[in-house]
Formats: sequence, C-alpha cells, structure tokens
Amino acid sequence: MLKRLGKYLRKKLLLVIFIGFVLGIVISIYSYKVIVVTSTNESCEVCHVHPHVFDSWKLSVHHDTRVGIKIGCVECHLPPKGEGYLKEKIKSGAKDLYGYLFKDSVDFNWEAKSTLDEAQHFVFKESCVNCHQNLFPLTLTKEGQDAHLYYSQNEDELRCINCHLNVGHFDPDALHAVNVEFGNGDNANKERFNEPANVTLHEDYTETIPGTTISFNMKAIPGGSFKIGSPDNEQMRKTDEGPQKEVKLSPFFMAEIEITWDTYLAFYSATAAEGRSTDTEGARTEADVDAISGPTPPYGQPDQNWGLGNRPAITMSYHSAETFCKWLTQVTGKTYRLPTEAEWEYAARGGTETPFFFEGNPKDFGEKGFIGKMFGKGSDEINNYIIFSGNSQLKTAEPENVEANPFGLINMLGNAQEYCSDWYAEDTYNKLKDGEVNPKGPASGDEHVIRGGSFKSEIGEVRSAARDFTRSTAWMKTDPQMPKSIWWLSDCNYISFRVVCEYDSKTGKK
Repeated sequence: MLKRLGKYLRKKLLLVIFIGFVLGIVISIYSYKVIVVTSTNESCEVCHVHPHVFDSWKLSVHHDTRVGIKIGCVECHLPPKGEGYLKEKIKSGAKDLYGYLFKDSVDFNWEAKSTLDEAQHFVFKESCVNCHQNLFPLTLTKEGQDAHLYYSQNEDELRCINCHLNVGHFDPDALHAVNVEFGNGDNANKERFNEPANVTLHEDYTETIPGTTISFNMKAIPGGSFKIGSPDNEQMRKTDEGPQKEVKLSPFFMAEIEITWDTYLAFYSATAAEGRSTDTEGARTEADVDAISGPTPPYGQPDQNWGLGNRPAITMSYHSAETFCKWLTQVTGKTYRLPTEAEWEYAARGGTETPFFFEGNPKDFGEKGFIGKMFGKGSDEINNYIIFSGNSQLKTAEPENVEANPFGLINMLGNAQEYCSDWYAEDTYNKLKDGEVNPKGPASGDEHVIRGGSFKSEIGEVRSAARDFTRSTAWMKTDPQMPKSIWWLSDCNYISFRVVCEYDSKTGKK
C-alpha cells in the first residue's frame, strides 16, 4: 500500500514539475515578447502623448543616420541589456504608466525636461558608448579629437550629453559651435546717449552709457551697521554663516537689478572686436583701444535660448564680470565694481534681521504636499519676492516678476546667483572683528563668494545669509575649446552679477 502511494506521489510530483517547467517556458517566452513589444517606438508613443518629442526625433541625426540605422527610444533611454536594462525598464515603465493614467501632459514642463539637469536622469552614458565605441574615427575633426580626448581623461565626471544633448531630439535653436553672430542686434534706429549720468548727491540715479542705447537704475544704499551671517537657531542654516559679527558699511550705490543681457551686450559689442569701442553713431573709433579687451565669441548660446533683453546675463566668468566693471568705470567716469560680500548681504537684508527680507521662516514656504493641502500648511508668499526651484520652471525670469526689497532692489534672492569680490573661506566670519568697517574678506583664496541663490535653488539656499562659492573647474568641464575660454562658462547657467558704484569724489562725495 505504501509502495503504491509513494509511486503515485512521485508521478504527481513529476507531473507538477513538468507542468511548472512548461509554464515557466511559456511565461518566459511571453514575458520576452512583452518586453520586445513594449520596447518599440510605437509602444512608447502610447504613454508619451507629446508629439513634439517624436517629431524632433525624426529630425535628429539618430533617426536619419549616415549608415541608415534608425536609433529607437529605448536605445538611448534604457541602458544596454545586461547592464541594468530590465530594472530601468520596470522603473521607467511604471513611472510612465502612472503619469499617463493620473497626470495631464498639458501641465508638463517639457522645456525643463529637455535640459541637461533633467535629461541625465533618463539618458544613459552606457547606451551612448555601446554604439559609439570608437571615439576617434578618421573623419573626426581636430576640435572633436580635442573634445573626445578631454572626455576620455575625465569620463568618470562627464556624460556624453554634456556636449551632445540634442543629438536624439533635434533643436533648431541649439548651437554647438563658436557663436560668432551672438549679440549682433539692430540698434540703428534707437537713440544713443552722449553722456553718462551726472551724480552729485547720494540718491538714486539712472546711469546712461555713452555711445549706447542702454540705461539702468542705481539705488542709493545708506551706510550703517548690521549683523552679517545668521543666528545659530535659523532654519536651514549652514556652519559657514557664523558666528554673526557686527560690521559697519559706508554708503554706496547698487544696481536695482542684475546686469541684463541688453547691458552686457553693450559691453560685448564695444570690446569684443579687438577691444575697440564705438562712437555715438555706432561706428568704430580708435579711442581707448588699449584700455579694455572684452570677451571672445561664446561657444553655443549663453542665454540658453530663454531670451536676451531684460533677463539677467548669465554664463559669464568671474573674469568677465570684473572686466565689465572696468569697462563701465572707464566709459562713465565713476567707480564701478563687484560688491563685497558684506555690502551684498547688507543690501539684500534691507534693514531686516530675519531669514528673508519679508515675513516668514524657510519651513513656512516648503512643499505643501497632500497633508499640507488638506490642513492649509505652507505659504505662497515667497512667490512674490523670489524666483527659486519651486516656481521658476528651471529658467531665469525677467525682473518684473517679483517685488523689490526695502532698499528697492529686485531679485537679490533667487533668479541668478551673483558674484561678490571676496575670496571664499568657510571660516571668514571667525576672523572678522565686531565693529569692523567695510570688510573685504580673506586676502587670498581659490574661489570667490557667490550669493543670493538661483532659479535652481531650494528654499534654504535663498535666505539672506546663505553663502556659496564659485567652482572654477566644474563650471568648465565641457568647454570643447583648447585652451578653455576665460570669458564664458560651459557648465553653469545660473550665475550673474550686479554692480555697485562707490560714493566717492566722482559721485559728489566731499
């Protein structure tokens, strides 16, 4: 009896194993078919209902390749098989399906998603090099060889899309070359100024740049004492913001807004070609030829195609900002320069001692989330004054989008970070003395102070006391030129500057 039962059970077990084996094969076959089917371009189009993506792909060099092979969606947006392909496919598939079912594609910020900051999360370097295995083909130009050599020496820090962001989706506005046409505007019919502003008192004035159509407002900042840095109990405070010290500043003037593209391009036009300036009719003159040599043409589009005009000028180096100040000093006869860190924070605070120049603590303006929306937590007040990651759509804004601080200055916090003249040191305030007059920071250093936060910054980074510093090497990683530009930054699109003018004998001080 036991023998027959054992034999019966063995047969049942073998049958179960066989059925399981067959089912395993069937499941494997159909799973593979599902993976294949859902990896087609047609399958991608089911969830990705934004047609401009497929239109731009069909115009790209990845669709109409030189060898006649069409590069599909998954060949760039998933890693190669065996290198995390299935894991990433499940993750991206689940995310795309959720977005398709529960989100409205009309609300998506496609412009922001096509930037390097966003694209690096769904374009894989492994996929690039899987196809482009030879980085030095015989047809590669000398410039391309230099760029690829630099990449091969720094490939742990670089991605292919740092330089080739638009190869998969064609962008007619993206320029990957020396932009010799940059800044060539038509001002022939605009009235040019003959004289700079005449300033005799410490009060607001409008500067006019001779030989150009450009004017900008300067605010008279009263002298006084304030506590630089933040108290120990300030929310989101960092250690380099203390200890607080009382310092005293003399009166000065500060630009109402960050230097705009219109203003910067006046400098670029006047100095970029052999350092020559223009006369009041726009013609080249030999005056001041030996004084200021300005920027060379940029590589690509420095404004990121967000627009020129009144937006803050971005992507220029610290050297470029300093040279601009020297040029402005020369053409106006006043003393223009970058602000010291103490001047910058004093002006940003506008007489306040709180985290911002308006009411509220950083955590008051955090993401509301589901719970916050239910119980009314959070505040939108910050949107009236600051362009930051929570409202910027990942690009700079024009100054009229926000209100001024108590000193009448706009965008001191957010929008674009701003250069200061000081060298950066983490312990700067330790070495300050209470009551020190017009401090200028360390005597030397490796990087300069930048202040104010930008359109990319989180709330804690746009407080009045928040400090940051330049990153000279990181901001030039993908500049393909040899030698690299001293004027333009290839890897930083969130830095700008504003000028101060000294209240001295040239501006009416007795």
